[in-house]
Amino acid sequence: MIKKKLLVITTGGTIAMKYDDEFGVIQNDELTAYLGNFPQIRDIAQIEVYEFTNIPSPYITPETMFKLARLVEDKILEYDGIIITHGTDTLEETAYFLELVVTTHKPVVFTAAMRSESELGLDGPRNIVGAVRVACSNDPRNGGVMVVMNDEINSAREVVKTDTGKTNSFVSLAYGPLGIIEPDKVIFYRDSIIQEKIPTDKIETNIDLIKCVSGMDDRYLQCSLYHGAKAIVLEAFGRGNVPPNLLPAITTAIERDVIVVIVSRTYTGRVLPEYGYEGGGKSLKKMGAILGGDLRGQKMRIKLMVLFGRYKDSSLVRKYLLNGN
Repeated sequence: MIKKKLLVITTGGTIAMKYDDEFGVIQNDELTAYLGNFPQIRDIAQIEVYEFTNIPSPYITPETMFKLARLVEDKILEYDGIIITHGTDTLEETAYFLELVVTTHKPVVFTAAMRSESELGLDGPRNIVGAVRVACSNDPRNGGVMVVMNDEINSAREVVKTDTGKTNSFVSLAYGPLGIIEPDKVIFYRDSIIQEKIPTDKIETNIDLIKCVSGMDDRYLQCSLYHGAKAIVLEAFGRGNVPPNLLPAITTAIERDVIVVIVSRTYTGRVLPEYGYEGGGKSLKKMGAILGGDLRGQKMRIKLMVLFGRYKDSSLVRKYLLNGN
């Protein structure tokens, strides 16, 4: 049987780090060479390795994500699929960014490690093998951009990092995994529920995310307005409710044509126009705020960056969001 040809793109992160007595866990330059001589993946596929960058994932910016997406679009024509190794801190944002802007139907699979090369029970090698096996799977269903860790396959749109250190940190809390990786085969249970594609040749990074807490005032909203934010994502309580002190600034934002999107700070569930008191989701919708469905705050911010890059005009972005939710 002819092996599939895969490209592994490395970006850094814990999977490319080891412990140093003086500095703690830091990046090193051994991962690319390691992957080049990793028999467990070379037995499965033809593997080539490309080092895109080698940085901790908190250093990843939306501009970096965009460059990575362009690289994937350029390279995917030469391969049957692409694996991307990435740090876990911002993995869900980068994976979702690529889910939105990369148009290929070939598998694009992110993987990572919660433990560095120096730790007992390191998870990186097993996750890499799992990602390669998923990319080589002949299952006809399209999972979109996927995240493979801890023998589970998750959708980039749905997956979140739920724990600071456990190897089973990446979970699709609302809908469950797309599938699992067993010793004998890769099993897909379902398709990715929602797949959006928003191709764009630029992005707009001046999008803010603000988390609601009890008793807060509007200083953060005012700061966003002062700095010319194109849109503001509010992580509201529950079904999409905010403290009343935010209402004057929300009104000002909407009057200035700044899009205000309401999502929930909870881990699962949709926001709905249910509560009619001042600051409730129903009243916010009447004011002109947009309810963001079931998308979590950090991903809605990414989506708005892509939407403003594609459409540029806030009225078109607003129309897209209203039609999609």
